[in-house]
Amino acid sequence: MRCAAHKHAERYLAGVSIIESIFFPVPTALMVAPMAVARPERAVQIALIATVTSVLGGLFGYALGYYAIAAIEPLLQSAGYWDKYMTAHAWFLEWGFWAVVVAGFSPIPFKLFTISAGALSMAILPFLLAALVGRAGHFFVVSLSMAWAGPKLEPVVRKYIEWVGWVTVIILVAYIVYESV
Repeated sequence: MRCAAHKHAERYLAGVSIIESIFFPVPTALMVAPMAVARPERAVQIALIATVTSVLGGLFGYALGYYAIAAIEPLLQSAGYWDKYMTAHAWFLEWGFWAVVVAGFSPIPFKLFTISAGALSMAILPFLLAALVGRAGHFFVVSLSMAWAGPKLEPVVRKYIEWVGWVTVIILVAYIVYESV
């Protein structure tokens, strides 16, 4: 919580949000939630920063998929993301635009949708609009709900936030390992 209220926390949030949309395995919402609890008066700004930078990172992921999918496919396989990438790929074939919107809320990492959108040559403007809608929906719900409930939950969040972060990382790693076996 102390770090979430740090004067440079929003800069760190922007950096994490950009790289999470490309390759970083930890969800941006794990930063948005404690920041909104620590600074509820800035909840809208926190969600906006996360949204804009996530979409910018998504553009980079899109470019990777568009220009370098052959080079990154082995990385997706070795990192244990191949099955999720194929799921994202199938969603695109079936739902296109809506796959990106839903990706903002899905447990499948957003980066796989950004890469898939590029690999499948989705038109850039619909991609941007879908990414903006999906990510804004996700981050605004997290930020505003935490800002609203934060004063009531702050003691709990303060006590368990590090554990929640580590448990989330462990669950993600276990899930990736389970999916790759």
